[in-house]
Amino acid sequence: MVTFNRVYFLFFSLLLVTEIAIAWYVPDGFIRHYFGDALVVILMYCFILSFLKLPVIPTALGVLLFAYGIEILQYCNLVDKLGLNEFGGASIVLGSTFDWMDMLMYTLGISFTLVVEKWRNNLSVNFKF
Repeated sequence: MVTFNRVYFLFFSLLLVTEIAIAWYVPDGFIRHYFGDALVVILMYCFILSFLKLPVIPTALGVLLFAYGIEILQYCNLVDKLGLNEFGGASIVLGSTFDWMDMLMYTLGISFTLVVEKWRNNLSVNFKF
């Protein structure tokens, strides 16, 4: 069901600004390479729920599987194979290097999201499949 949820949109907006600030101002290190990966799955989750009323667990799993899929495409060097390495945007969106730590950080980000949702909803109706 299409709907607008301003709370999720607010969190999406804050996370987007945070991700941009990390990309522009934070030098290489844990925050840029790992914490940002955990935040990006939360950002995607909040974006989806800003506009669609969906159950928590399937949405979180869908976001996690999408993030895993992008990471697997990095392992396959999709950007190079499609000849998109000339376009900086493709490397930013799809990434360029596979890393198991990214998979872990995506998992931790979604796990954190589920814990927050459980706390927020106290296992309410939205937490069902």
